Amino acid sequence: GIANQRETVVLWDRASLVPVGPAIVWQDRRTSERCRGLRHDGTEVLLRRRTGLVADPYFSATKLEWLLGTTQLPPSALAFGTVDSWLVWKLTHGTVHVTDRTNASRTMLLGLDSLEWDEDLLDLFRIDRVVLPRVVGTAEVVGEGELLGATLPIAAIAGDQQAALAGHGCFRRGEAKATYGTGSFVLVHAGAQRQSAPRGLLETVAAPSGYALEGAILASGAALQWLRDGLGILADAAESEALAQQVTSTDGVYFVPALAGLGSPHWRPDARGLVTGITRGTTRNHLVRAALEAIAFQVADVLDAFPGRVEVLRADGGASANRFLMQFQADLLGCRIEVGAEHETTALGAAALAGLGIGLWPDVDGIRTRIQSGAVYEPAGDPADLDRRRAEWRRAVRRALLG
Repeated sequence: GIANQRETVVLWDRASLVPVGPAIVWQDRRTSERCRGLRHDGTEVLLRRRTGLVADPYFSATKLEWLLGTTQLPPSALAFGTVDSWLVWKLTHGTVHVTDRTNASRTMLLGLDSLEWDEDLLDLFRIDRVVLPRVVGTAEVVGEGELLGATLPIAAIAGDQQAALAGHGCFRRGEAKATYGTGSFVLVHAGAQRQSAPRGLLETVAAPSGYALEGAILASGAALQWLRDGLGILADAAESEALAQQVTSTDGVYFVPALAGLGSPHWRPDARGLVTGITRGTTRNHLVRAALEAIAFQVADVLDAFPGRVEVLRADGGASANRFLMQFQADLLGCRIEVGAEHETTALGAAALAGLGIGLWPDVDGIRTRIQSGAVYEPAGDPADLDRRRAEWRRAVRRALLG
């Protein structure tokens, strides 16, 4: 089973199997101007209707359009894919060129109704269909790959967030998960039919079937990485929990980590990060606590945009091991947080979907019954104080949106 960063793209020479340039990662902002034009000329309405996405450089289409403009090779000599396609191509020695529906739904090129490449969108981004992979199901055998001396069936492909949704056993409408990694991604299963996404949220394909609503937060754990690598005030992200608990509050400090713009629910690639409320008494502990609280505030803002109320949020990813963060998240949301027993739920989901692909279990109930929870956090705290702090957070976000 393969799970991957969904919007990171690779374009390679079919004959040599060599990429025409470095992969462009999901956080890359080089096509911001192109996306701004799509918003201003009204094209985003078409994108929203066909793909469930917004015109943002986060998604793959404008990255591919940019890459195609850097090479003199004809389209027939090229192959494009997100990282799953590249891995399958390499594992099968260039004999299988596919992507699954979950990854395809993140390109801004797939019609969510047809689950096929959309000709109008290919024309919009000047992309020849010949470079694209074949779209396949999420849990099916697409070929055999060689890995570590073994020949194995490639039985599942899923974007990392959809794999995590499956890894939590979220196969029913309304079941929700949040992955806390470099960014944070909140997915709520929407059932077998498309459900129009409220403003600020995305529609996407769920695994192994159906649809989901998604909120994509572009920088959460990345904020801690910046404190570590950019400012040098953390030796390791894991020590953030202890540092945050050395103070009773942020003392009025708020950190809006718009380090790659802001994603859901704002979708403002031009937003810039800020730290506000600093005084002579501000210490690194306050900054670290503010960074952790910012992760929870962003997830709460996203869940506010979802229709209905989430009663249980299942959590995974590296930061889900941070007890301070998970308790603060439960307090803000007023709901139970269940952390997966396996923090790397993305990998668990890929394995579970591969089992489904080879018939190891007959349906998703065979996966759901095997899912185990780890730590559980119940909401606590003073609602009035939390409301006040959320109001102050929103003021900080408004300032970040001014650029």
